[in-house]
Amino acid sequence: MATGASTSAAGSRWRRDALAQTLASRRLPGGVADAGERVPEAVAPEVMPFVRAADEVEPLNPRVAFLCRKYAFKKVQRMDPSSIQRGVRQFKTYMSIKLDQDDTQILGNDAKEIQQFYKEYCASMSRISEKRNFEEMARYYQVASAIYEVLRDVTNNKVDPQVIRYAEMVEEKGCHFKNYKYNIIPLNFPGSSEAIVELPEIRGAIDAISSIDDLPKPHMSSMHREGDRSIRDLLDWLSLAFGFQKSNVENQRENMVLLLANISTRTGGQDGHPLVDTVNQLWKKIFGNYESWCHYLHVNSSIMIRHDDTEQRKQQLKLLHIGLYLLIWGEASNVRFMPECLCYIFHHMAKQLHEMIDENYFQPPPGFEEEGSFLTNAIEPIFKVLQKEVQKSRGATEGHSAWRNYDDLNELFWSEKCFTKLKWPWDLTSDFFYQGRGTARKPKTNFVEVRTFLHIFRSFNRMWMFFILAFQAMLIVSWSSSGSLSGITDGTVFRNVLSVFITAALLNFIKVTLDIMLTVQAWGSMEWTRIMRYLLKFAVAIAWIIILPLTYSSSLKYPSGAGKLLNSWIGNWYNQSVYNFAIIIYMVPDILASLFFLLPKLQNVMECSNSRVVVLLMWWIQPRLYVGRGMHEDILSILKYVFFWTVLLISKLAFSFYVEISPLIDPTKFILNQAAGGYEWHQIFPFLPRNLGVVITIWAPIVMVYFMDTQIWYAIFSTVFGGVSGALSHVGEIRTLGMLRARYKSMPRQAFSKCSAAKQREQALEQRSFFCVWNSFINSLREEDFISDREKDILMAPSSSNNLSVVQWPTFLLASKVPAALHMAINSKEGDEYELIEKIKLDGDRYNAVIECYESLMIILDSLLIDSNDRKIVHDIDKKVAYSMRNKTFLEDFQMAEIGKVSATLAKLLQLLKSEPINGTAERKIVNALQDFMEIMTRDFMKDGQSILKDENERKQSFTNLNMNMIKEDFWREKFVRLHLLLTMKGSAMDVPTNLDARRRITFFANSLFMKMPRAPHVQDMISFSVLTPYYNEEVLYSSYELHRKNEDGISILFYLQKIYPDEWKNFLERIGVDLDDEEAVKGCMDDIRLWASYRGQTLARTVRGMMYYRRALELQCYEDMINDQADLAGEEAARSKAIADIKFTYVVSCQLYGMHKASKDSREKGLYENILNLMLTYPALRIAYIDEKEVPLPNGKMEKQYYSVLVKGDDEEIYRIRLPGKPTEVGEGKPNNQNHAIIFTRGEALQAIDMNQDNYLEEAFKMRNLLQEFLITHGKSKPTILGVREHIFTGSVSSLAWFMSNQETSFITIGQRVLANPLKVRFHYGHPDVFDRLFHLTRGGISKASKTINLSEDIFAGFNSTLRRGNVTHHEYIQLGKGRDVGMNQISNFEAKVANGNGEQTLCRDIYRLGDRFDFYRMLSLYFTTVGFYFNSMVAVLTVYVFLYGRLYLVLSGLEKSILQDPNIQNIKPFENALATQSVFQLGMLLVLPMMMEVGLEKGFGRALGEFVIMQLQLAPVFFTFHLGTKTHYYGRTILHGGAKYRGTGRGFVVRHANFAENYRMYSRSHFVKALELLILLVVYLAYGSSYRSSSLYLYVTISIWFLVFCWLFAPFIFNPSCFEWHKTVDDWIDWWNWMGNRGGIGLAPEQSWEAWWVSEHDHLKNATIRSLLLEFILSLRFLIYQYGIVYHLHIVHGNKSFMVYALSWMIIAVALVSLKVVSLGREKFVTRLQLVFRILKGIVFLVLIGLLVLLFVAFDLTVSDVGASILAFIPTGWFILLIAQLCGPLFRRLVIEPIRTLCCSCATGHACRGPCCAKFRQRTGAVLRKLGPWDSIQEMARIYEYTMGLLIYLPIAVLSWFPFVSEFQTRLLFNQAFSRGLQISRILAGQNGRGSKRD
Repeated sequence: MATGASTSAAGSRWRRDALAQTLASRRLPGGVADAGERVPEAVAPEVMPFVRAADEVEPLNPRVAFLCRKYAFKKVQRMDPSSIQRGVRQFKTYMSIKLDQDDTQILGNDAKEIQQFYKEYCASMSRISEKRNFEEMARYYQVASAIYEVLRDVTNNKVDPQVIRYAEMVEEKGCHFKNYKYNIIPLNFPGSSEAIVELPEIRGAIDAISSIDDLPKPHMSSMHREGDRSIRDLLDWLSLAFGFQKSNVENQRENMVLLLANISTRTGGQDGHPLVDTVNQLWKKIFGNYESWCHYLHVNSSIMIRHDDTEQRKQQLKLLHIGLYLLIWGEASNVRFMPECLCYIFHHMAKQLHEMIDENYFQPPPGFEEEGSFLTNAIEPIFKVLQKEVQKSRGATEGHSAWRNYDDLNELFWSEKCFTKLKWPWDLTSDFFYQGRGTARKPKTNFVEVRTFLHIFRSFNRMWMFFILAFQAMLIVSWSSSGSLSGITDGTVFRNVLSVFITAALLNFIKVTLDIMLTVQAWGSMEWTRIMRYLLKFAVAIAWIIILPLTYSSSLKYPSGAGKLLNSWIGNWYNQSVYNFAIIIYMVPDILASLFFLLPKLQNVMECSNSRVVVLLMWWIQPRLYVGRGMHEDILSILKYVFFWTVLLISKLAFSFYVEISPLIDPTKFILNQAAGGYEWHQIFPFLPRNLGVVITIWAPIVMVYFMDTQIWYAIFSTVFGGVSGALSHVGEIRTLGMLRARYKSMPRQAFSKCSAAKQREQALEQRSFFCVWNSFINSLREEDFISDREKDILMAPSSSNNLSVVQWPTFLLASKVPAALHMAINSKEGDEYELIEKIKLDGDRYNAVIECYESLMIILDSLLIDSNDRKIVHDIDKKVAYSMRNKTFLEDFQMAEIGKVSATLAKLLQLLKSEPINGTAERKIVNALQDFMEIMTRDFMKDGQSILKDENERKQSFTNLNMNMIKEDFWREKFVRLHLLLTMKGSAMDVPTNLDARRRITFFANSLFMKMPRAPHVQDMISFSVLTPYYNEEVLYSSYELHRKNEDGISILFYLQKIYPDEWKNFLERIGVDLDDEEAVKGCMDDIRLWASYRGQTLARTVRGMMYYRRALELQCYEDMINDQADLAGEEAARSKAIADIKFTYVVSCQLYGMHKASKDSREKGLYENILNLMLTYPALRIAYIDEKEVPLPNGKMEKQYYSVLVKGDDEEIYRIRLPGKPTEVGEGKPNNQNHAIIFTRGEALQAIDMNQDNYLEEAFKMRNLLQEFLITHGKSKPTILGVREHIFTGSVSSLAWFMSNQETSFITIGQRVLANPLKVRFHYGHPDVFDRLFHLTRGGISKASKTINLSEDIFAGFNSTLRRGNVTHHEYIQLGKGRDVGMNQISNFEAKVANGNGEQTLCRDIYRLGDRFDFYRMLSLYFTTVGFYFNSMVAVLTVYVFLYGRLYLVLSGLEKSILQDPNIQNIKPFENALATQSVFQLGMLLVLPMMMEVGLEKGFGRALGEFVIMQLQLAPVFFTFHLGTKTHYYGRTILHGGAKYRGTGRGFVVRHANFAENYRMYSRSHFVKALELLILLVVYLAYGSSYRSSSLYLYVTISIWFLVFCWLFAPFIFNPSCFEWHKTVDDWIDWWNWMGNRGGIGLAPEQSWEAWWVSEHDHLKNATIRSLLLEFILSLRFLIYQYGIVYHLHIVHGNKSFMVYALSWMIIAVALVSLKVVSLGREKFVTRLQLVFRILKGIVFLVLIGLLVLLFVAFDLTVSDVGASILAFIPTGWFILLIAQLCGPLFRRLVIEPIRTLCCSCATGHACRGPCCAKFRQRTGAVLRKLGPWDSIQEMARIYEYTMGLLIYLPIAVLSWFPFVSEFQTRLLFNQAFSRGLQISRILAGQNGRGSKRD
């Protein structure tokens, strides 16, 4: 059996991944070359044709193959005789060995042999059917050409004349293949009869665009530049007319043909005009935006089609317009981000087109005569403007208001002025274009992105007004005598509540003022009507803030204060109705808006109307804007999200009233009624009345919580609504294998088939189609090593029923059924036959399994036996069984006690049949097993069975003549395997499969079929789509070196993967036929291992494999469609399936740097190129787009860089090369530009955006047809433009951090986006893998935005843009794709920082403002709390802690808290204690975990959800999430204040690396450590100065959550840092950090090398900060002075003196410290190099002076030790204040003094924008002078001391814990799963045995 098993394993070796086969085929033998070595690049182009020819002809003629290789060897020898080039020597060695092996003597000579073969080969080529694939034909001709060159060499050019004629024929016919390369359709290949060209829809589309009869004919001079080629279609004609590039024309020709062909399969036609409806539909999609633009600007469309034209003429004109737009779009490069600019260009070119057609005279416009002139004259001028603007941004360091981005330039085309200013062709003298070197600032358009938090108020002013007014009303009501809501019925209270309208007017005034302040820089380009509207709004707002207070004061009977003053102005006007009347007038606009809100269709019509009357009526309500119109949903959607927010707001306001506001009213009244408390310091505000400071400190955190806690309520309600919605959508109905088994038979199968057969046949076809999908799914699980061979066999459904009388189901449903029936039979007694049968029938599956086993056995035996006598025996046995069953004598005729023996022998026979290779020994074993079975059957089991064999035994031995050929067939092997499993499976198979990922995928797939999903059309009728993946420089495949490279712990990536995926590793070895213990065999399968590891990482290879599942699924489904429809295709089903898959699916990977990698000498970059090339060779449908850079000589002799978008396929075969106006990635963000340059190569009506860290699954690819049908279904008000798709985070099992991120992401992409889409209707595009309506988005700016910095989170802007342009975004959960996330602490921090940066920029952007301004109130709330509001509220939550603690600091240091708590008049202190603990409310943020738990509960069960929640707590998930609350807050706030947002590469590898202490310190010092230490000092001071009168329980109650926050922010990076608590790592980290801190060479060093360099770089964000943000930083820094001010009055040394002079004198200590630092700094500068002794003496003197002063204070002034400690607490914050101010002074001085002086003195007269040498020298000199004069060195030394102190405070606990070995072990178990932890310990033991394994590693 062992031998058999190993042989079987060897037989399965062929099951290699296709990419592994490609890698192996392109590599030299391992014994000759290095691992991974290919044919040398230097000789490959010349040599490879002959190597390929040899491989091709070797099966036909080995000698000719030998001659080809020999010729290749000669060529290499001639090209590089000395073997200088890399890899040439190895290649020569390999070829030499190969030639020696193949060189065998043959009769005759080589010349005759090769000439004879060449003639035969050419003759066979002429007989090849014309149906051959184009690429196959090309390969034949390439081989023939190579053989002929070898032939001439062998014959010394003495070639037979007949051979020459053959060669001429090959040359003539093969020229097409040499000169023309195509993408998908060989459109330029004459006479092609490939399957794809034979498709009727393709033929129809080609014929449609080829109709050029009625067009004016070009002149011969115009055609001369086209090489005298005839014009074949409309696009050729347009190319001649407007100077488009040839490659662009070819690209868009195919694009247009495929669009027409795919749409035509779903549309009808008219007699004689089959494509009329198709063209009309495509025309509407492409020109929807253009027509809307024309109507908006009140200009006539340039598409002029007369109604009296014939249908043929109309179709031709529409196709011309479509072709013209696509050609413009295809060459527009970065201008594609400006859709209305493209409309402008098309508008004028369409006019020129009609002029030519109407005049029937072909005359290209001036300047557009030559190829490429369109790019030069139309696109390059706009691109240069973009370049100039980006240059003005100074690398995105300038503010957004200083330069115009894509949106600014595009929105210039929203005004009619663009026609008069820009003209056509472009008026380059226009102010729009830059002339000469001028860089003067030009005004922004419509919006200015100013860095200020005020954008939050401006964009969402209605929300803030609502919450402020509600707070005011609740405060008034609760302050009333009753204090309850019923008090509002009181007249006085009600009148007071009406005062909220005065507040509303004030808030409206602020909003209008902000509108003016924040847009004033755009007024230069703004229409006068909008400016007038702003000014009138401002005037009206001023009027209302005067009118309402006056009328309100007049309504008061007993006014006081300000009301009394106002009354004195207007007299005793006590008419309440005047104020009420004023309110009514004030509310009229809001009342009208509410009425319109209830009539969304009318509102949409009015907003979208371009009637000047309607525009005038709408002018006051909202400014006229091209986007943001008509976004209102249908009434049902409105009712749903109104209900959501109404219930939420009622709950939130009730909570705020009863929990936050009402309990504080009585304590507040009491405090206000008390006399000023006993201050223990010099009172800061002596005139502050009635303890107002105490009230402010109490209420400030409450107010902040009030505005923030709606986020928490949103989390709660979204959880509830999302859970209910998910349950109604059938999410999680099948979540276990048991549920799968229970519902498998009822699984809907119509989702994957569509046929019009009779019902019974349709059901059979549906089951057949479903089983086909199911089996393909299970096979893919096996290919991906998620399941073993046995598990695959158990899960597979039967591929055919083979006319059995029962329905066959997958084996896992029938597990143990047959053994159970056998057990019943064995225990049955004679005469109990009826009872036995009934018992078996109790389980229908058991009965069917028994019948299936018997019938399958009979079929197998009948086919296996050749001899008729043997078959007669089997038939006799069958008759006997049938007779016994019919007469119910089965138990009497058969020995039931022997049935177990029958089953065992049959199982043995089936085991041999399914696993043994066919040879002599195997045949004998099978014959023996069959004879044993038949003997037991007839002699033991059958009571009279010997009579059946009697006659046969007398003649000869039976059952020896078997049909062994059938054993080789997969059909019969499936039968053997299935029958064997049915007989031998005694368990329930409930643990099959064992792999958790396999279980998840199976249950999700099964569950998705019960969800609401459109029925799939035929593949031929489906919506076509493309997938686009941007790729930069990430890993494609892991190399062998990377997999085996070990880190400092001796852990390699391969070892790591083997430990966390042990079952998959075992399945992988089984698949490739290698024993687990055979290390040598494992090493020999490195290609396969590389792929196995790469498919578990975040690599491009994984993504490509996943996306190519789409094509595999489409081919299979198309084939099934044809089989089900019984189409007669004469055996061409496979070719037709591939052809249809080609036109339905395209995959483009935009490898931006592919060309650079190809030319690079760097080994890694070269490896990336090689791996991408291997991907193309493995997947022929894969296309690679890249940006190529070439230097081209100009006529003046200079060199110019030119850039191209290039598309390649196959073996780096270039298809298209389209010149660009410049380098696209320089003008904006890199990723969207990388997508944009490649989007022109995509095809189809839909486009799926896929990132390169994503994956796909075959079973999900089967549902893509269903998903795309959603585009044809109306969702709400309209059909979707973006289909949202859920993701599965596949990196969750890597570590605990990865699991936390996985859960967080999963909750967002499931329950989060489910609620966003329905009911809230605010789902946008949050990254990949959403599916776009390609035609909608390519005409509206693309699938992302690319402006520098502001569009950092480029993906979400596609959703914003789609919604603003009346698109519809939906979310669908019946399909999912894989997604990788960051798995290490620092990776995750970088990701969170990047997202926080992106949200900070979104806060400033115009899209958020327009959505917030144009959405209705409730949808606006949804937008806020699901986008920037989440980050703003996170920041408010953290700020609440600071406000709370500084308030407590004020109370405790001033002595007010003591006086209040000890006041005997306060009977109930509980409300005040609650007030002290108000910050704890923010800890309700833990409720944000609710959506996560709800989704886990839905999909895995609520018991599992509870268990996972507990495990997350044990693995310190709260520490992780609390830490990243600080990350979000820091980067979001800094981005809005100072900018600095940038893309942060997170890395996508497996993080088992230990980050040293210095690295963590650099990364988290400013974002977490400094803030945590500030909170720590606050807590210590609060504890120290309040302990005498406050209970410890109260302190703990008040501050415990803040202590937890401090702990998380200080130590989370080290808790989640692998091996952080190992002693030797701790020591190494200390040494590294100490050296880094002490490195003083800051200049020229990287921040990683020197503390000084890092410290300077940490302040870079201040260099470009605005004066406003610097002043705000200064104001915030003042908080650090309160420590010193408060503590000095509590020192014993002051003896209770409260004079201000005490505080003033305390600054003398600071002055002494600073002087000492300066003295030491000067001494180091003057003496340290030459007079070291003098420097030491100087330091000693300073030290002695300080000690003397300290002694003097102790002796003479009663200084105590506690005073020293208190002074340290007081002066540390003051010193930090000094550091902050010093950092701010430099930028402030530069902005306020140096920059104005430089502007005045600049010789270039360009002012602020000057970057010339004059100003550079000025900046350098002023900087040197400032450094010399200022105390910068002292400040730097002071900062170093602080950094040392902070580092020591953080490091000490780590060092202490590192002493205990169990801490490190606990951490490892905490971070990684158990399998890896065990492996890690073993690895360390092995490393220790080998001297830490340094050499071996």
